[in-house]
Amino acid sequence: MLGFGRGWYAFRVWQSRRPGDLPLVLGHRGASARATENTLPAFREARAAGADGVELDVMLCASGEVVVFHDDDLRRLAGRPERIAAMPYRTLRELPLDGGGRIPLLEEVFDACGPDLLVNVELKVNEIDPRGTSALVEAVAAVVRRLGVGPRVLVSSFNPWAVWVWTRHVREVRAGLLFERASLLPLRRAWLAPVISPFALHPEFVLCDPARVAAWKRRGYLVSVWTVDDPAALAACRRMGVDAVITNDPARSRAALSAA
Repeated sequence: MLGFGRGWYAFRVWQSRRPGDLPLVLGHRGASARATENTLPAFREARAAGADGVELDVMLCASGEVVVFHDDDLRRLAGRPERIAAMPYRTLRELPLDGGGRIPLLEEVFDACGPDLLVNVELKVNEIDPRGTSALVEAVAAVVRRLGVGPRVLVSSFNPWAVWVWTRHVREVRAGLLFERASLLPLRRAWLAPVISPFALHPEFVLCDPARVAAWKRRGYLVSVWTVDDPAALAACRRMGVDAVITNDPARSRAALSAA
């Protein structure tokens, strides 16, 4: 059974958007402009900066834990060739990342975020892999249920299959569909959304214009745009009435939105 304490109040923030409200500010992989992405310092920094929430990436490591990391391998952030899926967490947790910090578990991130922040968990599923997708969905759902944080969680993915699996098997936790300019036409126009039934659409900023955002919102979707750091782009998001922006620097972006 999901908890309905302070987390329930946080979830109501998604539901109570009114015309003219400033977009919610979600830290992209934490406050990744200030600390190494997807590390506990980055999430603590986002919280200290006054973010409404954070966005993060999850996958399974070889020993089955849900780890918070973006890339399939360690080349970019640790200078090593190994893949996350091939390494047990007892090894991963000891690896220092460039810029500081280490690879955390999903449970640790919820602790770092405190009781109120909204948390957008992105499932890193790069292809249609029924077994791997189901395993990741089940593992993430188990963490969310065990911690009782479901009301303030939104689970998203670029992979429509992963979103579909989540919406069918974890109905009590909302889902979002991510898409970008490189996506196939049915995805970047969100034509699959009525089939997948997400709560939110997460388009790349370049795919947004006032007409599209208005159409998505008329259909009942929350619209969360990524990754937006430029003040002019943030001002455009405010004018379009998007519900949330995902940004690398929550404090700077909130100030820009307030001034727009």
